[in-house]
Amino acid sequence: MKIEEKLKADLTKRQEMNLLRKLPSSSEDMVDFVSNDYLGLARNPFVQQKTANYYKETHQQIGTGGSRLLAGNNQYFEDLETQLAIIHHAESALLFNAGYVANMAFFVTIPQKGDTILYDSLIHACVKDGIRLSVANRYSFRHNNLTHLEKRLQKAEGNIFVAVESIYSMDGDASPLEELVDLCQKYQAYLVVDEAHSTGVFGENGAGLVCALGLENHVFARIHTFGKGIGAHGACIVGSQVLKDYLVNFSRQFIYTTSAPVHSLLAIRSAYEVLKAQTHLQKELEHKIQLFKNNFKNTFVESHSPIQVVLCKGNDYVREVAQKLQNRGFDIRPIMSPTVPEGTERLRICLHVHNTDQEIINLATALTEIICQDTL
Repeated sequence: MKIEEKLKADLTKRQEMNLLRKLPSSSEDMVDFVSNDYLGLARNPFVQQKTANYYKETHQQIGTGGSRLLAGNNQYFEDLETQLAIIHHAESALLFNAGYVANMAFFVTIPQKGDTILYDSLIHACVKDGIRLSVANRYSFRHNNLTHLEKRLQKAEGNIFVAVESIYSMDGDASPLEELVDLCQKYQAYLVVDEAHSTGVFGENGAGLVCALGLENHVFARIHTFGKGIGAHGACIVGSQVLKDYLVNFSRQFIYTTSAPVHSLLAIRSAYEVLKAQTHLQKELEHKIQLFKNNFKNTFVESHSPIQVVLCKGNDYVREVAQKLQNRGFDIRPIMSPTVPEGTERLRICLHVHNTDQEIINLATALTEIICQDTL
């Protein structure tokens, strides 16, 4: 079979299973309950103005022209990494073009042959992809299950890395970081935390959940993604200077990638500056989360994050409910299997500071009406 025939057959099979993905059309006319722009920084006029002003002052070219080890490095990278290390209470920070790339870089590069990676079963796909490419041994443990993790730790060999998310992207629940720190200390394991969905949202100046709990000195590495709460693009790995130097020298994902353009760096810098100045943003988000929880009780997991999950079992049913909500003007997308395990299909509702109180109340009312009607 020719390759295009095989590809077409696979697509046809997926379509027959009603699982074919397509790029969505613009949803600007609906209320945003789908984006990861929790703090509204991607649309914040002060961030936009600061970024534009900085860029105008720098007179920089659009592209960098190479990797950072060739033509792509400049003072803006150095300054931003220094700033990020301070914000996230770390010795150093190393910028990457995306959270996916940063996670890949860490897990492909740092764990060595004979080492062991233990990872939460619900950790993000980018971590799993990095782990698959690693030469280390790797085993999953049941989600947030410390007993199962300890059994894995007892059998692990070499340097042991425990990989978790501080806030899980599909469930919105938090990792038991304090207990994980204790376990890792007991078994001399290295804790690695993906802070993608807590960056900006938790901690002073958006430092993340690890810093909010005062655990930064007990975590080997943290991955902070800027495409969510920070409303920009890119990511960084924070940790020791030795970790940074090793990644610069051995990470193929860093060495052979054209560096980010200066305007991306300026957007990150501007967002953190606004977040520091507008300390009310986090409190506003907390209010929006509690407002939704007070008005809608039927969530899938207990979550205190902007990610709220409503279980709608079955791909057909969750798609139907999402469509009904979209017809009412709410931009909510169905999360279907195999993205999540079969039987746990859900609506993933993202709350933001730019959602008005009335919009959140209206959403909770619509959800109650639709789900209650379906159960009659």
